[in-house]
Parts: sequence; C-alpha cells; structure tokens
Amino acid sequence: MSEVLTGAQILCRELVAAGVDVIFGYPGGAIMPFYHALPEYPGLRHVLVRHEQAAAHAADGYARASGRVGVCVATSGPGATNLVTGLATAHMDSSPVLAITGQVGRPMIGRDAFQETDVIGLTLPITKYNHLVQDISELAAIVREAVAIARDGRPGPVLIDVPKDVQNQKAAYTPPEGKAAAPAPVPPLAQGVDEAARLIAEAERPLLMIGHGVILSGAYAEVRALAEKTGIPVITTLLGISAFPESHPLHLGMPGMHGEVHVNRAIQHADLIVGIGLRFDDRVTGNLAAFAPRAKIVHVELDRAEVGKNVPVAVGIVGDARQITQRLVEAVRPRTCEAWVAEIRGFVRPRAEAFSGDLSPEAILASIYEATGGSCTIVTDVGQHQMWVAKHYPYQRPNTHITSGGLGTMGFAVPAAMGVHLARPGELVWAISGDGGFQMNMAEIATMVQEGLSVKMAIFNNGYLGMVRQWQQFFHEKRYSCTPIWSPDYVKLAEAYGIAGWRVENRGQLDDVVRRANATPGPALVEFVIAQEANVYPMIPPGGSLSEPIEAQPAATPAR
Repeated sequence: MSEVLTGAQILCRELVAAGVDVIFGYPGGAIMPFYHALPEYPGLRHVLVRHEQAAAHAADGYARASGRVGVCVATSGPGATNLVTGLATAHMDSSPVLAITGQVGRPMIGRDAFQETDVIGLTLPITKYNHLVQDISELAAIVREAVAIARDGRPGPVLIDVPKDVQNQKAAYTPPEGKAAAPAPVPPLAQGVDEAARLIAEAERPLLMIGHGVILSGAYAEVRALAEKTGIPVITTLLGISAFPESHPLHLGMPGMHGEVHVNRAIQHADLIVGIGLRFDDRVTGNLAAFAPRAKIVHVELDRAEVGKNVPVAVGIVGDARQITQRLVEAVRPRTCEAWVAEIRGFVRPRAEAFSGDLSPEAILASIYEATGGSCTIVTDVGQHQMWVAKHYPYQRPNTHITSGGLGTMGFAVPAAMGVHLARPGELVWAISGDGGFQMNMAEIATMVQEGLSVKMAIFNNGYLGMVRQWQQFFHEKRYSCTPIWSPDYVKLAEAYGIAGWRVENRGQLDDVVRRANATPGPALVEFVIAQEANVYPMIPPGGSLSEPIEAQPAATPAR
C-alpha cells in the first residue's frame, strides 16, 4: 500500500529496503530534513564522524569488509566536497559506496547560494553514477538505481544529490516489491578459455598474477584450485593480498615497485602471465616497455576497458573472475612446474632491510600476528608502513588486508577501520598508520569512543613523512625538505580521549603491550617508535624496470 511521505522519509525507507543498517555521516543545513526523519528508522544506525572525509572512508571500509554497499551522508558545499577524496579512493579500488548529499533548494541552485557547490560536476569523473534529484517523484527510483549500479559489474561509488526542498516535499510512496533480480552474468567466452588453457599447457615458466577482482568476486577456492592443478606459482598485487594464503608453497609474494626481488625476476623470466582481476597498473609493471619481455599475457577482467589498456594481451577474457577461473580449472590439464619453481627459488635473496635498533617493523607485525593468531583484519594507511605490512604480515585468511591502493590516500586507515569493525564486530581490527597519515584523521578517535568501536590503532612513528623522505634520500641528495613532522604525545592523546595508550621503544616491551592492547575493551592506541631512516627495500626507481631494483642503502651523500 502507498502512503504519503516526505522525500527525507522516502530516502530512509529506500535505504532500509536496500538492506542498509549502518550510515556514516555529518549533519548540516541542506541535509537537515534527512536527519529529522532518521530517528523514525531505528534500523539505520548512524555513526557521527568528525570529518566528512572519514565518513566516505568508513563507508568504503565497511563495503570492502562486508561485500555490501557502504553509505555516507553529508550536507551541501564543504560537506559534499569533503567526501570527494573518499569517493575517489573507492572509485580507484572498485568499492561500492553510496553517497547522499544535501543540496540548496531548487530555486537557489545556480545563484551561488550559501554552501552551494556543483557536487555533480565535481564527482562526475570519480563515480559510476551521480544524479541531482529534481523532483520527489523520481527519488525512490533513483535510490534503487544508484544502489544497483554501485554493486553491478565492477563495483564503485555512486552519489545522489538531494535539494533541501525535495527532502521536504511530500508524495505517495509505494515500497519496492521484493528485491530486484540480479543481472544475469555474461558467460565467459569459451574460445578465450580454451586458448588460455592451451597457453598454460605449453608454457614452461607460467605465473598467476591475482588482484582485487579475485577478492571482489570471492574467487579464492577457484584460484587455489587452478594453481594446484597446474602447479603455477602465484603472485598477489597490493590489493590482491590475502586472496591466496601466504603459507601455500605456490605463493611467491607481491610484485612491483616494492615487490620482492625474486617475484620481479620471475615476472621478467616468465613466458606466460595469467592475470586475474587486476589492472596491470604502473606500480606493478614499472617501465611498461620492459615489463615481462618474454611473456604472453592472458588477462581475465570484469571491466572490458582494462583489457589491453596497459599491457598488450594474447588472450583477453571479459567476465567475473570466479566464473571464468572455474572454467579455466575445468579446461586445463593437470601438470606441474617443479623446475620453474626451483628456478624462482634461486632468485630469492636475503631481506635487505637494515633497521637500526631492535624494534623493526617486521618484529612489530610478527608480534601482532602472534598475539591475534592471525584472526585479525589489518587496515593500513599509505606510506612505508603500508609496504612493510604488505611484505611482512603473513596473511592466511581471505580479505583480511584492506588498504588504499589506486589513489594512495593518507588518512585512510583509521576511519576505514571503523567501517571494517562494524562489518565484522566479532573480529579484531588493527588500523596501522604512519605518524603523518595518523594525524590526518586522528580526530576519529572521538567517533570510536562515542560509538563504542573497538579498533586497535598502531602508529609507526619515525618523525618523518617516511616514504617521501626515502625518495628524497635516494633521488634528491638527502635534502629532507618539509618531511620532518612533529607529533603530539600519543599516550597523553589517548588519555585525553579516555582510551588506553602505550609507547613501545624497544623489543622487550613489544609482545606484552600488543597483548594488552588486544585484551583492552574498546579502542586502544600503541605508538611504535622506529628508526628515523628505516627504508623499504627493494625499490624500483622512477622510470626503471622490474630488473633494476635498489636493494640497499644508496651511496652516502652530504645531508642538506
């Protein structure tokens, strides 16, 4: 039966009908009617963030951890523009996020009204779909369409801009009848699968390179079955980490700019690369002209535009990673790659990191893993610590590594971890940040306290914007321009927010503090004081190929 509702009530009804139960947002003038209606819908939990960017990151983290659409809400003008970085992050990493923004009343649009911004124009390049609602009669259909688009095919963010007077309008509303049927999957091309199977059978040095698409499609069992049936070693990109267990004998590690030497050497010696659910972006390939010079490329990808965009392919197969990988498993003949695996083992070199003192990033991550038994989701920020986590934390369970890959967004970890916690309330969640990224969104500790979000926060504090400083050390004559960064006393900061906090300065303190942080109810903060000039090795220099890693300290040059 239909009933007369305001536009704000219709928004809430449609969110409930879409299965939404958590919203991250910040109220303001143009979105106030929505917030007026919200208490009528107790099934919609609202998390009041301290900055709208955090709302978008938290919705992103929730979406990645749950597989559902994450929702963020903001007012017009600065509220809407503060969402932009989070939406761009979700767009680059294919995360289904629905943003709802208030807009000035329709008579004021285009008149430079107070807090008016063209958020549709601003977000057009970084959303799958956005729409300015012109009349209440179209509101319900637009919400349904936006949610469907966010989830359909390659996931991504969408935005609905709702003028304040539309939120206040009234109209007859009829609830949706059941759930809309999911679109029928596009069947994989039989010819492409057969050709890929033939190339796998003929290859002497094949590799499986898997990315975020494997996680999005849940193709864990299928990828493992393909690797085990063929004996092909497996490489995981940054966003593909945790899609394949790192304890598996066929797991090699991460490729690219900070990938292990043996992984990049394997790519350069391979005669076939089967890429599943990845973009072959520049951080993976290095210099494209020199990438995998001996290899034919099979590319399995849901987004047709990505196939052949960066690297030429011998076989491109467009479709869902899980479905196509299952077809590949059925099409390939059993084989092994023992000689090739032995050859790759010969590429392995001792880890090149040389950390002064005994509190190394590797020791910190080992302590977190041991204390949690690996039953933990790690959310990382961007910088050196992100690479150390990617290289040293031994992921064994699917989708337990969440990070900003494509956009590389500092400040991502803390708010995204809030969303992950709400998606997985029974599991430990660690947000790992550098001292620079942490300070960008540390105000969200207040959100954690107010909402009772039990996120454990780790700060790798080296007193620098570490990754930028590393580049300055290698390529800019050690001129550390504007990279030293002051931090507050993080233990006192934790105390000010009323949460537990510790500072760890040596290995002897490490295990006990990590155990206590895990056991402490609610949010907790641990500052790890690491060497100021700790570096990430290896590193491919800008413009270099995967065959040209920097594996040790650069030659000494005068500090400037």
